[in-house]
Amino acid sequence: MSSCMLAETNIRLGVSLSCGVADRPHIVTMDTYPETGQRLCYDTEGGPRPCDWGEDAEIGAGSAWPEPRFVTGAETVLDHLTGLTWTQNANLAEFPLTWEEALEFVADVGLGHSDWRLPNRRELRSLLSYQTHRPALPRGHPFTQLFPGWYWSSTSAAISPAHAWYVHMDGGRMFYGGKDQSFMVWPVRGEGNGLLSATGQTRCYDEAGRPIPCSGSGQDGEHRMGRTWPEPRFVCEGDALFDRLAGLVWHRNADLAQGAVNWQQALEAVQRLRVKEGKPWRLPNVNELELLVDCDHSNPALPAGANFDDLGEGYWSATTSVYEPDWAWALYMAKGAIGVGQKRDPHFQVMAVRDGASPGVHDSGLNDYRESCTAL
Repeated sequence: MSSCMLAETNIRLGVSLSCGVADRPHIVTMDTYPETGQRLCYDTEGGPRPCDWGEDAEIGAGSAWPEPRFVTGAETVLDHLTGLTWTQNANLAEFPLTWEEALEFVADVGLGHSDWRLPNRRELRSLLSYQTHRPALPRGHPFTQLFPGWYWSSTSAAISPAHAWYVHMDGGRMFYGGKDQSFMVWPVRGEGNGLLSATGQTRCYDEAGRPIPCSGSGQDGEHRMGRTWPEPRFVCEGDALFDRLAGLVWHRNADLAQGAVNWQQALEAVQRLRVKEGKPWRLPNVNELELLVDCDHSNPALPAGANFDDLGEGYWSATTSVYEPDWAWALYMAKGAIGVGQKRDPHFQVMAVRDGASPGVHDSGLNDYRESCTAL
């Protein structure tokens, strides 16, 4: 089904979808998460194709990158998208460090400021562009000495607290590594402009994964940078699960294709739902999937109240991996990791999302909906 046909049910845009990505309208959303930067569409074999299937590049959901995005200062770079300041040299330490060494190193960076810290996983991912690789940063970025490998975040992995999350700057993957291993360090400072939300991590752990007091640790659980989550975060109405943090509505059926399917089948399953219900459902992009993750939880890595029905192990995103365009990005629900799967294989299940406002509920009436957020 082409984007032109889908325009008939595109309630959210208020305009017809373009038949080609060059003229695609950028979806107007609340500033609650950044767009991925993906601009091209790819078929199952990785070849370019018209943007007619609801892929990330066609929809363009998320806050658009400002122009210019980066402004350089004295050895620092301000990112106007997030309001965060990074060191221009992405390898100040010169060598890989263990996680605890990384936390200690960033506290002593200096450069005219005393509030440098290790970025949390959401801050580190915010630098990525999903239209580039080697490195996976926006074209024309001003950073120097970038290493094409893993960079530490300050966020421990809830599924195994002796590990912490890291991001691969060559291709954009995010997984976790042992805290006693050595990886690269990229300091950040500032509270940001509110675009990025907090990761949900409130606990701190040592290198062995033992709980420790957060005060003075420099970890994500101490700083808790990012937009505070509303309470309750999720509000239910029928088969819709409204995320008040993101301004997104998720379909509560987390198994729309009735099992694991390939990527093209995932796109088609959401389009069938879109036509059936007459609502602008779509396959979420990789940033929208990641925004679901609560870094204090695992199995599943979801916040309280995110009561999806028939929740599975992994979910396709609408975002292609340009490092290998016959692969697409996915969320591993048990761990909260961001990885990839080959498009032609039935690796993952299907969720659907759409933009929306609170479903007829004011803050004073939210308690009326809490009981309806139990599993279907």
